[in-house]
Amino acid sequence: MQRTDFGGMACSIARTLDVIGEPWSPLVLRDVWAGFTRFEQIQAHLGISRKVLTERLNHLVERGVLERRPYDRRPRYEYVLTEKGIQLLDVLMAMATWGDTWLAGEAGPPVLYRHHACGEISTADLRCAHCGESMHAGDVELLQGPGAAV
Repeated sequence: MQRTDFGGMACSIARTLDVIGEPWSPLVLRDVWAGFTRFEQIQAHLGISRKVLTERLNHLVERGVLERRPYDRRPRYEYVLTEKGIQLLDVLMAMATWGDTWLAGEAGPPVLYRHHACGEISTADLRCAHCGESMHAGDVELLQGPGAAV
């Protein structure tokens, strides 16, 4: 079955889904962020098939989210986040905040986030880039942008 191409849509959410909309992709990015940078490490941690992991890594490299770097003389590579990939982690942090709020249950969140700047445990919080105030879906109006399909 052929996957729908969301990359050509005039929608930033659809274009982002084109990069990380397949369920394994965010988990691969999470693992690389957590320090699992080699194929064997990622595969063992996720329990993903070699074929699917190869496809996901190739896709994320092609999209410029991960970079493949050799780590020995054999053709073996480790994967590192690019600037584009590091910024994409903010999306994953927002997803984790939602999951911690609505799905963690009595056990609580499986991961805590210590903020480097203040040393406190915190969660992701959307803020307006202009004024710094909290910015959530109910706080904004959707307007047509310059890249909108007319």
